[in-house]
Amino acid sequence: MRTPTHDGTHDPSSAPAGGALRERAEQHLRALAGDGARLREDQWRAIHALVADQRRALVVQRTGWGKSAVYFVATALRRGEGAGPTVIVSPLLALMRNQIAAAERAGIRARTINSSNTTDWESTYADVAAGLVDVLLVSPERLNNPEFRDRVLPELAAGAGLVVIDEAHCVSDWGHDFRPDYRRIRQLLHDLPDGIPVLATTATANERVTHDVAEQLRSGDERQETLVLRGPLERESLRLAVAQLPDPTARMGWLAEHLPRIEGSGIIYTLTVNAALETARFLTEQGMAVRAYTGQTDPEERREAEDALLANEVKALVATSALGMGFDKPDLGFVVHLGAPQSPISYYQQVGRAGRGLDRAEAVLLPGREDTQIWDYFASLSFPPEQTVRQTLDTLAEAGEPLSVARLETRVDLRRSRLEQMLKVLDVDGAVQRVRGGWVSTGRPWIYDSERYTAVAAARERERRAMLDYIAATTCRMEFLRGQLDDAEAEPCGRCDVCTGRYWPTEVDPGRRDAAAGMLDRPGTPIAPRRQWPTGMKTLDIPLSGRVPEGERHEEGRALARFTDVGWGSELRRILAVDAPDEPVSDRVLQGLVRVLADWDWARRPVAVAAMPSVTRPALVADLAGRLARLGRLEPLGSLEYADPAGPGERRHNSALRLAQVHKALRIGPDLAGRAGQVDGPVLLVDDHADTGWSLAVGASLLRRAGAPAVLPLTLAAG
Repeated sequence: MRTPTHDGTHDPSSAPAGGALRERAEQHLRALAGDGARLREDQWRAIHALVADQRRALVVQRTGWGKSAVYFVATALRRGEGAGPTVIVSPLLALMRNQIAAAERAGIRARTINSSNTTDWESTYADVAAGLVDVLLVSPERLNNPEFRDRVLPELAAGAGLVVIDEAHCVSDWGHDFRPDYRRIRQLLHDLPDGIPVLATTATANERVTHDVAEQLRSGDERQETLVLRGPLERESLRLAVAQLPDPTARMGWLAEHLPRIEGSGIIYTLTVNAALETARFLTEQGMAVRAYTGQTDPEERREAEDALLANEVKALVATSALGMGFDKPDLGFVVHLGAPQSPISYYQQVGRAGRGLDRAEAVLLPGREDTQIWDYFASLSFPPEQTVRQTLDTLAEAGEPLSVARLETRVDLRRSRLEQMLKVLDVDGAVQRVRGGWVSTGRPWIYDSERYTAVAAARERERRAMLDYIAATTCRMEFLRGQLDDAEAEPCGRCDVCTGRYWPTEVDPGRRDAAAGMLDRPGTPIAPRRQWPTGMKTLDIPLSGRVPEGERHEEGRALARFTDVGWGSELRRILAVDAPDEPVSDRVLQGLVRVLADWDWARRPVAVAAMPSVTRPALVADLAGRLARLGRLEPLGSLEYADPAGPGERRHNSALRLAQVHKALRIGPDLAGRAGQVDGPVLLVDDHADTGWSLAVGASLLRRAGAPAVLPLTLAAG
């Protein structure tokens, strides 16, 4: 059953005061968008529902339609009636900055609370209390910050004139970009006093997500159905296309060749941080003005990059999905994807950044054979199995005091980022609560909804298959994407490469391709030394705390590449796959490591080689250490060893448990210890893979305590 476009109520402009209200709304819109601006009918329906009826509404409309105009105009009208400020829950800093700038153009005083402006929070709270703020933008993460949740949010929510949930598809775990922090919004809505209107907006929600979000909006207000205003999701300016190229060097070369020929400035999306950095570096070397933009980019650098793109000072930002929802540049001329997202809905949202204010914008997808491997990695980060969740709940219940994530790591085998995500979900479910000092169990019953998790996983798998279908499509691409969003008005666009029969060329200039090959074949990535032992190691009977002593620490090391690198990554994933044979590396890989050594700017050249022990690849590691010793004329010291020949056991995934594992298992034999104490220079410590970094840290500590002057780790892969 389709969600209706609206709920069939009377035309709001026919109400006795409707005409006057609409005229005031139009005035505010002109202040926001210019003298020629006029409200769309669904914009007016939403504004009337919020202002005149204090209703809850969900607006599902394409990017560039004017969803932000709805809440800014409604804010101006509500403030004019003496209502409190509008609270907007907004997911990204880039989106917040754009929204503040838009609000100021309309004379609306906007402030924000997020992780990048903590020093401004107290003055912001004071200004809100003094009535000096019309719009307060809050990141969803703040909703469960203990101080904000307990001290600020209740008073703020009670006095709000309007609550806005931007990018509302994040509320639904059926959505392509579900975020646990957004699930807390349901409790926020449930606790709102009567009469505070709520608006949720998104450009990317299919029928299932629309229905789910609409139901969640009713939380705490069962008096009437959520008003759903859903329009066609066509983007008339977009020229969708796919160019299938054989390998990473061809894709990089294609970018260097064709990017200067595309009009305007735009965004190049990559699937991983490393791909963004490598691509930006290559295009810069090819003489193009581009900048990298990822979740790991410094916040100030991100802001500078956004400003440079907005001012057309760069040709493109090479970005991960960190630059996504809400980035507003009407004249963005293109979006190119270097690798396919795993959801066609996510893809449509990202290409929707382009062409909002243009007649034509290019959206070109360059899929890679490795894309599905990257999808598999992201899928592995889904909600943990029930046994792990129960272990976490039992640990918190038995602790009797708040446990920080760092202390939980000593008891639950999950990487920190995944552990934090799980705790957020459990928090929303009411099983745990974040308090000062960490996390506590609430003692409430909790059910592992395996049926729902399985269904969500199946939905994600369908999205993956649909993305592959999009790449191979022989019918209109726009119609396909709109169909994925359950857009009833989807029809052939007449503009995409399939509709027109005009495809991007896939031949690449040999010079550009050679340049790309040279860059991608450039080996070497740093391995930073561990400087601090994890918190709480004494609970695991490991007598380590505080800083790693400088006299036991290794120097900065090197890996041939990261698993996620565009160039060497594919080969390393093959060599080090679980089912790969244990055999010596190829001459090509060996020469890559030799080039890493040749380019290494060490303070002192190594004089000896030691190997890490390996249960899964003993032949590979021992052979590699021996060949490097012979090629570099270095003294072969032999290998560290495990106390138990079976090794340390099943690999642990987080820092604390992995350190405990290797600390108990790793040993240095008397012969190696004696030789290490006699060398007069650094020791090269060879391994196949640096993951958490603790095996190398413990191995280096053993060698340093045996007398080695310095230790330089060298591995095939990092990350």
